[in-house]
Amino acid sequence: MSSSTATGLPPNWTIKVSRTHNKEYFLNQTTNESSWDPPYGTDLDVLKAYVSKFKNNGYKPVVNDDGKVRVSHLLIKNNQSRKPKSWRSPNEITRTREESIQILKKHLETIRSGEAKLSDIASTESDCSSHDRGGDLGYFSKGQMQPPFEEAAFNLHVGEVSNIVETNSGVHILQRTG
Repeated sequence: MSSSTATGLPPNWTIKVSRTHNKEYFLNQTTNESSWDPPYGTDLDVLKAYVSKFKNNGYKPVVNDDGKVRVSHLLIKNNQSRKPKSWRSPNEITRTREESIQILKKHLETIRSGEAKLSDIASTESDCSSHDRGGDLGYFSKGQMQPPFEEAAFNLHVGEVSNIVETNSGVHILQRTG
């Protein structure tokens, strides 16, 4: 198993901080397994460097020196979205908010189980024009995205996948890529 993120952790693993012990621990987002020790397959040198920055940043996810993050996302619009049309549905989208959330829950399970990558699903299923880039929105700084989207993006570690995030555009799953 090889590390695929700037944290040095294997896929689906992220760093969290125990409120009780004020110490980092490791969480597998797929299985909800947690451990005080780094999981098997961790690149310990990369992890050590990241944790050092992480601690120096007050236990917040590390943001690039220019204050930007890079995110890919999967957007499912619904009949309450501010623009209820997309490349997939040029006519008015009629699915409900609840239906779009159920669709995203299934996609989130597929991503967290390792059956597919967010970028692969976004390419065919996202209602955003970024679908042709696997959902990649590129780098952005604070103040450029809707507040719930921005908050989720800046609280993710590189490689980490969010839970469902709702904005005026619809419902999203985000993955921080830089």
